[in-house]
Amino acid sequence: MQTIIEPFRIKSVEPIYFNTREERITILEKAFYNPFLVHANAVLIDLLTDSGTSAMSSHQWAGIMQGDESYAGSTSYFRFEETIQRITGLPLVIPTHQGRAAEKILFSILGGKGKYFLSNTLFDTTRANIEYSGAEGVDLVCEEGKHPSIPAPFKGNMDTGALKKCIAEKGAANIPLCIITVTNNSGGGQPVSMQNIREVKAICEANNIPMFIDACRFAENAYFIKLREEGYRHTAIPDIVKELFSYADGCTMSAKKDAFANIGGFLAMHDEKLAQLCRNMLIMTEGFPTYGGLAGRDLEAIAIGLTEVMDEHYLQYRIRSIEYLTNHLIAAGVPVMQPAGGHAIYLDAKEFLSHVPVEQYPGQALVGALYIHGGIRGVEIGSLMFGKYDADQKLIPAPLELVRLAIPRRVYTQSHIDYVAEVIIEVYHQRDAIKGLTIIEEAPMLRHFTAKLKPVD
Repeated sequence: MQTIIEPFRIKSVEPIYFNTREERITILEKAFYNPFLVHANAVLIDLLTDSGTSAMSSHQWAGIMQGDESYAGSTSYFRFEETIQRITGLPLVIPTHQGRAAEKILFSILGGKGKYFLSNTLFDTTRANIEYSGAEGVDLVCEEGKHPSIPAPFKGNMDTGALKKCIAEKGAANIPLCIITVTNNSGGGQPVSMQNIREVKAICEANNIPMFIDACRFAENAYFIKLREEGYRHTAIPDIVKELFSYADGCTMSAKKDAFANIGGFLAMHDEKLAQLCRNMLIMTEGFPTYGGLAGRDLEAIAIGLTEVMDEHYLQYRIRSIEYLTNHLIAAGVPVMQPAGGHAIYLDAKEFLSHVPVEQYPGQALVGALYIHGGIRGVEIGSLMFGKYDADQKLIPAPLELVRLAIPRRVYTQSHIDYVAEVIIEVYHQRDAIKGLTIIEEAPMLRHFTAKLKPVD
């Protein structure tokens, strides 16, 4: 049979509030053309992010009722710790209230002026926390990852030649950490191969540079390895995951992704000295080391979710549902990142709106058009999110101009996805009428969250 059904039944539902195109035009104007400023009840299909938006299972909700809210030595923490140790093989586990809190602690300790953090591609909060410390983040994605419309099995890989060159230029002593993001979110949700992880680890080890995994979507990446990499077709997902983490000196994770949790994250590592420094900062900023800014019930939900996410029936459904939407768009001629990623579809806004120059933020313009036409909320991953200014305040554009439509886990059904495809295709047919945008107000860092824009005259 060709039909892959959702490997769950729906036990509780939440209403979607419908509005009209005319109402959405007014809503977007009042939100200054920034989807982050639109109220959630004015959104029909919310694909802004897959972070913290998943539907938790009945087992997770049952676990929440068992949460031990003790300030120190919570039973829930020890379940959380044991689960992460078992899955990753990393012995030192530090809970945080979400992934960016783990990044803040790690880069505050390891960062600073003159330091460089190397990655396949850093996501927005990771880069911001690096830059806030005074350090610089360097993206070294493979050549295949720079071309959205050309399929390749592992477009999230790091360019190992560029990695060696960068280490030689910057000096290994100035590189506190190399970070591999799995899957590569900013690069279209594309996976990283086990071979690439091994090669990067070998290069880092030869230069005495620790290698960490940004593990937000570790299970999705493991499933891609099983599907696409020679030698893994008959390997169980937990075994692929264990091997993946065996090459890492540590990891950061937002549990709001592949752990199905609505909040939470963690740091895990081998280095006792670094872990102690992280725990000291955790106490100052997040909480005691056995709760780290989380309620006991959240620790329980994360521990359960980390196990559930490695179920192969779930992963098959998850990856195929993204592929289903991607293939619909390809068949209609819509420029989209190929092949399908693990958690989202990525529209190539530069190609989609070829008449809108990058200085007018085609990704953000496309985000607005999707909202007006169908009430769909997505996010720009392009020059609004990652662009910088030169000395003359001229925009230095991002390498890619993408629109990410992230699919929350276990939330939407096939009819929702069919609706999303219809809206995108209709907007594509009307694309010539879409105008660019200009910024009227922005923050110095992470401006895409709060920026205010208006249409170009």
